[in-house]
Amino acid sequence: MLEIDGSQKSGSGTILRLSVALSAITQEPIHIYNIRHNRNQPGLRPQHLESVNVAGKLCNAETKGVELGSRELWFKPDTITGGEITAEIGTAGSISMLLLTILPLCAYAKKPVKVQVKNGGTDVRYSPTINYMKHVLLPVLKRMGLKASVDVKKFGYYPKGMGEVVLDVNPVASFKPINLTEFGTITEIEGISTCTFLEKQKVAQRQAEKATQVLENCGHNTNIQVVNDFSNHFQKGSSIALWAKTSSGAVIGSDAIGELRKTSEAVGEEAANNLLKEIQANVPVDVHLGDMLVPYVGLAARKSTYFIRKISDHIKTNIWLTEKILNIKIEVEPLESGFIVKKL
Repeated sequence: MLEIDGSQKSGSGTILRLSVALSAITQEPIHIYNIRHNRNQPGLRPQHLESVNVAGKLCNAETKGVELGSRELWFKPDTITGGEITAEIGTAGSISMLLLTILPLCAYAKKPVKVQVKNGGTDVRYSPTINYMKHVLLPVLKRMGLKASVDVKKFGYYPKGMGEVVLDVNPVASFKPINLTEFGTITEIEGISTCTFLEKQKVAQRQAEKATQVLENCGHNTNIQVVNDFSNHFQKGSSIALWAKTSSGAVIGSDAIGELRKTSEAVGEEAANNLLKEIQANVPVDVHLGDMLVPYVGLAARKSTYFIRKISDHIKTNIWLTEKILNIKIEVEPLESGFIVKKL
């Protein structure tokens, strides 16, 4: 049984999510302690609890300590069967983070997987928006052989959540290696600016207009779709996701969410400026995608390589944990402007 200290590196929920996913794939039981040690509220929160529960259902795991507030748990996986599962977070906890937990192991299921996640947050702080997942992460993973789709039934925001998403995954025999080392030239910049029950205030339109202005001032034409959503009667909110596609096949993205006392223009400007940082670094993988790709390149049979702008705490954590559980080596080396990540 692998012993995982949740206080190491970032000391965040990342350690829990990735440990459970890789445990299910390798069929190696794990004991995780000091869960979310470095967070203000350590231990399992609702989104983490449901992430473990869903992963456990997918692989028929035996579990112990999986309860709200728990700071340690045991997870003994069995065969990843797949099938249809319903999950319910019950707060504005991140649906995207739950999907990041189960997506790798769904690829190894015996049959197609459909997971319906109810009563959670699609666009909340400290988490990728659901449109970033849909338009940046999944297209890049498709290059590695993963066929997955996300269907948003209801958008959900802080503090009530109430969002709903359906994930569909077709299993793959193995992940293909990926090599993203050339930025190329930008072929198009797209985006989706969404607001829920805020059409009268023109929130989605204002977010999109400001993002367009910032990007066009730097010489980039944009095509941002404005969505006035009415799916969630319980929680108003907004978000914007942007992504740039290049001639090398790269997709780099950014996003931002609406919050109280934060103008729509500030939301659009934040997302645009974050995308510009990635574009100006001339690297084909954005900072957030860089940490999400680690387990997939670790699982791929052959060498993978990609360039990123900077090394975040999350990518350091993911590399440490992926090396530990999969018994592989992932190297990070500095470049003139950025870093190269190599799975040997």
